[in-house]
Amino acid sequence: MKRIIALALVLLLCVGLFAGCGGSEGKDNEAADIKVGFIFLHDENSTYDLNFMNGAKAACDGLDIPEENRFFRTNVPEGQECYDAACELADAGCSIIFADSFGHEDFMIQAAKEFPDVQFCHSTGTKAHTENLDNYHNAFAAIYQGRYLAGVAAGMKLNEMIDAGEFTADEAKMGYVGAYTYAEVISGLTSFYLGAKSACPSVTMDVTFTGSWYDETAEKEAANKLIEGGCKLISQHADSMGAPTACELAGVPNVSYNGSTQTACPNTFIVSSRIDWAPYYIYAINAVKNGEKIDADWTGTMATKSVVLTDINEQVAAEGTAEAIETAKEELIAGTRHVFDTSTFTVGGEALTSYMADVDTDANYEKDTEVIGDGHFQESKFRSAPYFDLQIDGINFLDTAF
Repeated sequence: MKRIIALALVLLLCVGLFAGCGGSEGKDNEAADIKVGFIFLHDENSTYDLNFMNGAKAACDGLDIPEENRFFRTNVPEGQECYDAACELADAGCSIIFADSFGHEDFMIQAAKEFPDVQFCHSTGTKAHTENLDNYHNAFAAIYQGRYLAGVAAGMKLNEMIDAGEFTADEAKMGYVGAYTYAEVISGLTSFYLGAKSACPSVTMDVTFTGSWYDETAEKEAANKLIEGGCKLISQHADSMGAPTACELAGVPNVSYNGSTQTACPNTFIVSSRIDWAPYYIYAINAVKNGEKIDADWTGTMATKSVVLTDINEQVAAEGTAEAIETAKEELIAGTRHVFDTSTFTVGGEALTSYMADVDTDANYEKDTEVIGDGHFQESKFRSAPYFDLQIDGINFLDTAF
């Protein structure tokens, strides 16, 4: 009798083991069961953070992650608060945690070292490829291509205004409101300018910096300063509605960033470029679900649907804008056109034939990598985050305090 009972127990144990291990359904981590944390610098009032939030929601919806397994932390400064938020999310059971702002990086790395079983993904950062942590990753997208295409729309608009007699070709000056003099901002404003120059060769551009990612008053004042200085069209890399609002009030065309402002600025908004973060979030969450490695440095492209433009505001855009953008887009994808083609710009009156960029971002910001190849500055080739930090001819920095 004891033997029969023992045999039965063995059989039950085996059935249990097979039920737990038999087939992928038993072991697979369903995405719906994964807890995901998101850390945002600001809230939905920031166009920058709202773009990330929309990507996070789209990814979670697409992966059927229930609301109770999505953890959003907003208004998290670029300081110790980020580390505290990351640890709180890890303690809450999140398997993967994302942060969205450049200054969050060191604190995400600190948390990653403390929680080796949790994956930490940081957008716009630069240190993952040198930190070599299995659970810390950077991501960005080739947004310089999107900004270039938005610049084409700007150049087309300038041509239309020149043809209408509003100003002469040598008065075709744009303005740009930047947050900081970081490579990310310099890369973006330069690619925007080069896109405009491809359509309107006489264009120049004045740039002013606010010293903040989000300061609506400062951004509005900066835009007004540029308009008063003769700028005929404004764009920006700053996160509030300050610059677009100033343009709408002044009747000056605007190319925005991170989303359409057409509803608020129907008479001046032309188009906007943005990074769609949903493809990256889906990729990284699926990697956790499947037990796969996440790239240390992931770069989204137009092919991954990470670099996108909003709909063109046909009421404001010049005729033929959509066709000009599509032509440029096809050439960028085919590799027959490059945003930073060294034949299209000069630095200090000289063509650029060689440039050592600070790719590894060491403490002394030493230049470490040759980035000129095949006739162009190879942005996002050696890491995902931008490292183009040159001031090219035709662009005038009104201040460089930040």
